[in-house]
Amino acid sequence: MEKRNLPNGTAVLVLGILSILTCCCYGFIGLTLGIVALVLAKKDLKLYQESPELYLNYQNLNIGKILAIIGVVLSSIYFILNIYLYAFVGEEGIKEMQKNIMEKIKYQQEQDQ
Repeated sequence: MEKRNLPNGTAVLVLGILSILTCCCYGFIGLTLGIVALVLAKKDLKLYQESPELYLNYQNLNIGKILAIIGVVLSSIYFILNIYLYAFVGEEGIKEMQKNIMEKIKYQQEQDQ
């Protein structure tokens, strides 16, 4: 039989990369993309384990799965951090922290000149 690519191998790789890139979008987007990538990887891994001699792009699937796991972990951390900040610091506290950081950056830039 002729070898072919796994149906979702490239999609898992792309979703894994995107889950890492979007982990800072409040954690939600990266978490969603990572979970979708892991579900697709599980389906393709099952196909590959049934007949590994038929498929070519197992490396894409494996790398995509690893990237998806990393993306899920980073997104989860960022998501939990956002929940913590809004629950305990509040929106006004976050704005105040951002204002203080901007003032420190501006002061540092003035000192460098």
